[in-house]
Amino acid sequence: MTHHKQHTHFDFAKLTERERYKILIGTVIPRPIALVTTVSKDGKPNAGPFSFFNVLTHDPAIVAIGVENYSDMRFKDTARNIRETGEFTVHICDDALVDQMEVCAIKFGPEVDELSEAGLVTVPGQMVRSPRILAAPAALECRRHTTLQVGPAREIILGEVLGVHVRSDAVNPANLHIDQQRMDAVGRMGGHTYARTRDQFDIKTLTKEEWALRQQLSNAATLRS
Repeated sequence: MTHHKQHTHFDFAKLTERERYKILIGTVIPRPIALVTTVSKDGKPNAGPFSFFNVLTHDPAIVAIGVENYSDMRFKDTARNIRETGEFTVHICDDALVDQMEVCAIKFGPEVDELSEAGLVTVPGQMVRSPRILAAPAALECRRHTTLQVGPAREIILGEVLGVHVRSDAVNPANLHIDQQRMDAVGRMGGHTYARTRDQFDIKTLTKEEWALRQQLSNAATLRS
């Protein structure tokens, strides 16, 4: 018998924008973090983290980041640079990178190089102009595919992944296996909370035949008891 605990319902039409935000970031967890680098059209580098981020499909390879611009509808540096250059690089953030990633979250003006402030060493991109952060365990070089304007100051940017750099000690090039422990990625929770991904477990999805056999064995065991 399943015992259902009580749930509290929230009608989003009756909540403020801030209240909806609090409910969403507290329930959709953990969220991967994209530490995004771009360059402006005049060559100034920029970096900022986004936790409204994920990969959506592999063919074509598409990632999405949700960007909240300023309330007066001015673009954040990331959104403006992607609009002007069509390029960006998504870095996966590991535990060792958290403090420097947080420096990139500080609301500096466009004249400040967050990468320099955070002490992050970069190299030029290989397939895009945006710089690549060497400390990140993985970097996805992307070309803007589509921008969805979902509100006056909010947009979802879809990027097609042109190529990926993975730290060599975390990937087997022969079979493309990526060591999840060596990636040591972190995720964003609600509020100011983060989660590590070191507590892992494997489950292999059954075929329908394996499920049917399991049900037969379970039923047989029930009859015998």
